[in-house]
Amino acid sequence: MKRVNTARSDVDANVIEARGIRNQFGAQVVHEGLDMTVRRGEVLAVVGGSGTGKSVLLRTIIGLNRPAAGTVRLFGQDLHALLVGERVALARRIGVLFQQGALFSSLTVAENVALPLIEHARLPQAEAARLAALKIALAGLPPEAANKLPAELSGGMVKRAALARALALDPDILFLDEPTAGLDPIGAAAFDRLILTLRDALGLTVFLVTHDLDTLYTIADRIAVLANKRVLVNDTLAAVAATDDVWIREYFHGPRGRAAMAAAHPRVS
Repeated sequence: MKRVNTARSDVDANVIEARGIRNQFGAQVVHEGLDMTVRRGEVLAVVGGSGTGKSVLLRTIIGLNRPAAGTVRLFGQDLHALLVGERVALARRIGVLFQQGALFSSLTVAENVALPLIEHARLPQAEAARLAALKIALAGLPPEAANKLPAELSGGMVKRAALARALALDPDILFLDEPTAGLDPIGAAAFDRLILTLRDALGLTVFLVTHDLDTLYTIADRIAVLANKRVLVNDTLAAVAATDDVWIREYFHGPRGRAAMAAAHPRVS
C-alpha cells in the first residue's frame, strides 16, 4: 500500500514548488504559467502527450534548464537565487535517473556509482568503492555487475545501475525520467516494485516522468497531467481519470488504460 507523509503542514510538506514557469526555446513556448507542487514522501507521476515538455519540466526543476519566467523552490529555497556553493549543497539532496541511463561508457558500474561519492562527497576511493557496492546491491544488481561496462549490461541492468548512481549521495528526492521505457513487462513491474520499496525504506520523494500506465496504477500517489502548456490537473489517479478532457479520456479509458486498471484491480471470484 502506498503511503504519503501527511504529518507536516502543507507548506512544510511541499518539497518542490514551481510557480509561473515559462519554458521557451526561441519562438517555441513549451510551458506558460505552469504551477506544480510535490509533497514530501509521495510518488508524483507526470504524464502528457508528445511535446508537452515532461522532460523539459524535470530538467527545469533540477536546475539544468533555467526558465524564462517563474520560480522553482526546492526544500523551500529559490533554486535560482542561491549562491554557487548553496546550489551544490542542494544538488546533493537530489538523485536523477535520466531516460537513457547516461552512464559513462568507459567506466564500470562500480566506477560510475563511486564517481559522485569521490567528486561531491570527497570520499577516499576505498570508501567510495565500499559504498558503491552497497548502492549497487540496493538497486537490485548482482555483485558481478559491478565490474561490467554499460555496454555489457542488459537494458534492465542499465536502468538499475543508473538508479544505483542516483542513490549514491543518499538523496531526499529521486527524479526518474521514463524509468521503465524499453523494459519488458516483467522487468518494468520489478522496477516499479523496487521504487516503492526504496521510497518506503529510505523515505524518498519520487518525481516520475512516465507514459507507462501500469506504473501509474502501481506506484503513483498523485498524477500531474501536462496539457496546453500548463498542469491541467494534479491529483489522485481516480480524480485525474474522472477529469473531463479529451486526452485524459483517451489515455486512461482507452484499451491500454482499461487493461492497466484491470491488472491493478483484479476481480475477486
